[in-house]
Amino acid sequence: MQELLRVEHLKKYFANQKAVDDISFEVAPGQIFGLLGPNGAGKTTLIRMITGIFYPDSGTITFQGKPFDPIHDVRHIGYMPEERGLYKKMKIGEHALYLAQLKGLPRPEAMKQVKHWFERLEMQSWWNKKVEDLSKGMSQKLQFVSAVLHEPKLIILDEPFSGLDPVNSNLIKDEIHRLAKNGSIILFSTHRMEQVEEICEHIILVNKGKKILDGTVGDVKQQYKQNNFRIGISPLTEDQIAQAPFDLIRASTQDQIVRIHEGKSTNEVLRFLLDHSISVRSFEELLPSLNEVFIRLVGDSPTARQFQSAP
Repeated sequence: MQELLRVEHLKKYFANQKAVDDISFEVAPGQIFGLLGPNGAGKTTLIRMITGIFYPDSGTITFQGKPFDPIHDVRHIGYMPEERGLYKKMKIGEHALYLAQLKGLPRPEAMKQVKHWFERLEMQSWWNKKVEDLSKGMSQKLQFVSAVLHEPKLIILDEPFSGLDPVNSNLIKDEIHRLAKNGSIILFSTHRMEQVEEICEHIILVNKGKKILDGTVGDVKQQYKQNNFRIGISPLTEDQIAQAPFDLIRASTQDQIVRIHEGKSTNEVLRFLLDHSISVRSFEELLPSLNEVFIRLVGDSPTARQFQSAP
């Protein structure tokens, strides 16, 4: 499928800082694409160039097969920033209508879309509430609606689940999948790796302005696997561990986590267990989480250290 968004050799420097340093990627219609990286990696600068807020120092952005035009193409983009971008004194219904008209919708169409989205996200009773009276989660839902109600082709979501309870998180996830199924690109930026694994099909990881990883979630996990397996067996004796073609990483009464020695196969492991009359209840390869991959690649960054210290 032809890409809807293509970024080629994009660069943006501030004084002596290389905020974005020669980054390229492309996204096809209907993809949910994860843009990941520690704080200060260049993600926000990259997003601001894609939305036309910043101009790149060099490189090109192609949107719908043509050079990106910030004046005309921005109406086809929906951007939900991590920071709150709402007018506190406005009523919620008026606020959503105002933003819809800024995106080029005539007032009757804007009213239709706002009512449609307020109903979908169970916000009808909020119409006359003021923005300043909203909780963080309610503000997040309003920002999401404001980013998607004009039916953009490219939707950029920066930490969209911040402040949402599990019920509303699932509600937003369902809408993200529906929008992607209808052909929109979802460019998804977050520090929550478990959300990336659940939602995204393809990811790029940037660090210090450079792209250091690019691939599908499945391919990335395969690339960084460490030959770890969970085997459903009873605890081994010390003598059996010493002879085994694997190292024991963690043991319990139910199963053992092992790392198979380099050059050894799963068949050799099973043969060893059979030869020692060890009954195998289950045998499962353990792929690394994206959180583990993230820490491995950017482990000296402040964000990665937060992951390492998290419970």
